[in-house]
Amino acid sequence: AALLAREDRVRWRRGGGRAGDMIDARGARGGGGGLGGLPMGRAGGGVGIVGLLIFLAIQFLGGGGSSGSGFGIDSPLSGGGGPVQEAPIPASQDPDRDLKDFSSYVFSNAQDVWTEHFRASDREYERAKVVLFAGGVNTGCGSASSAVGPFYCPADQRVYFDLSFYDDMTTKLGGQGGDFAWAYVIAHEVGHHVQQLTGTSDEVRREQQSNPDDANELSVRLELQADCYAGVWAASVFEAGDLEPGDIAEALDAAASVGDDRLQRRAGGGVDPESFTHGTSEQRQRWFGDGRDSGDPSACDTFGADEL
Repeated sequence: AALLAREDRVRWRRGGGRAGDMIDARGARGGGGGLGGLPMGRAGGGVGIVGLLIFLAIQFLGGGGSSGSGFGIDSPLSGGGGPVQEAPIPASQDPDRDLKDFSSYVFSNAQDVWTEHFRASDREYERAKVVLFAGGVNTGCGSASSAVGPFYCPADQRVYFDLSFYDDMTTKLGGQGGDFAWAYVIAHEVGHHVQQLTGTSDEVRREQQSNPDDANELSVRLELQADCYAGVWAASVFEAGDLEPGDIAEALDAAASVGDDRLQRRAGGGVDPESFTHGTSEQRQRWFGDGRDSGDPSACDTFGADEL
């Protein structure tokens, strides 16, 4: 409904993406329960609605692991998982048809952009798939509920999200929302796929295991790089003349809404930089902006930066 009410924003969408890039499993219910299978003694335990929202936001735009056996305390996944069965909702009965088509376009377009970047470096880009689900889903990394927000599973090289999260960005995370805010979410998850293909994710995971004291900082650098990669895609949209007034502001607002410092303040407590896993609002905006301004993946070396 939000997209239909804003014709100036729908215009640049130009229909859906590649049919082979998306798996629509919304007609099937399943997957994890509760907080995506996270042990309730660790994440629930009477934290209340504020704690639940912060947990959801921690998962939002999160990375993933190199295997499906476990991703640590912040993992949205648990259990063995299984194959996803295509179960689309008939178009005539789909209230989210426009958002689905928009998501499909962004996902495919982002992959087209990365295909060109890889080709310029004499590398082959392996396309990921995006899976739409409702309620819960089984993945190559385990099972998850929609409460965890969008995530990437490296075991099956798929991005998963429930379209209901489009509204959650405003109602639960306090952002202004909008179509390009949603596009930023999708492009960020594609960024995690790029990190998997380049070996960055596996290298970071090995470093985290070897130097657990640096695990959080390494996680922050990984997430900020995915933000920067989202900005690289945004640069291509600008070059194509498809950006509308306010689009970049929406993306920057979305990046700020999931900054670790803002989330901790929303929880009603103090800000603890040592516990950051995704970066501050300022950092997330900065690195998205660096990617957008340069359009060059080499500008996204968060691991070589002295200051983030």
